[in-house]
Amino acid sequence: MIDKVVAHHRILGVDPGTLFMGYAVLDTEGQKVSIVDFGVLDVHKMEGQYPRLQKEFFFLQELIDQYKPSCLAIETQFVDKNPQTMIKIVHAQGVAIAAALSRDVPINEYSPMKIKMAITGNGHSTKEQVAGMLQRFLHIPDEKMPKKLDATDALAIAYCHFLQLGLPINKDAGAKDWTTYAKRKGLTDKELTGPNAKLLAAMAATKTKKK
Repeated sequence: MIDKVVAHHRILGVDPGTLFMGYAVLDTEGQKVSIVDFGVLDVHKMEGQYPRLQKEFFFLQELIDQYKPSCLAIETQFVDKNPQTMIKIVHAQGVAIAAALSRDVPINEYSPMKIKMAITGNGHSTKEQVAGMLQRFLHIPDEKMPKKLDATDALAIAYCHFLQLGLPINKDAGAKDWTTYAKRKGLTDKELTGPNAKLLAAMAATKTKKK
């Protein structure tokens, strides 16, 4: 579900997990985006699955009360070879969704491949590649990059939702992602090489238009 473009939007991104839960809060103003907060809730030392889930539920409620997000963006459709692992992740997803529902926060779900495509243009990118692109897009200093990728995963989820809200690709009926948009508009940069060249050129062109 894609929200209508609004002047201001505050997005809460959640990467659900049974031991570590990533979270991120982004503020958007039109096509501008800034980080409000992001990090990881560590519950791995707590004994028992249900106490961990309870901790995550109350933590998210407190996060929502503090930042008052206008929507939740969450990763879903997780698939794992181990059925027990998949069930636990689904429980964590349900807790995050329940926390948002308890505060009347609209929910937006994205698959892992959709999120990776939105950030890097490649649905099979690694977590490290996604983190690297986010650092570049959002100008995050090295010293502020989190050690755990759960935090940047949550940031990617929130940023993915931002891309659905107000960037030019939504105004181009035939372009479903940045790679397609860049190719159609001929946005290239000779200094950029590799599979993400057009993606980076598109982002650079958008920033130039803002000035």
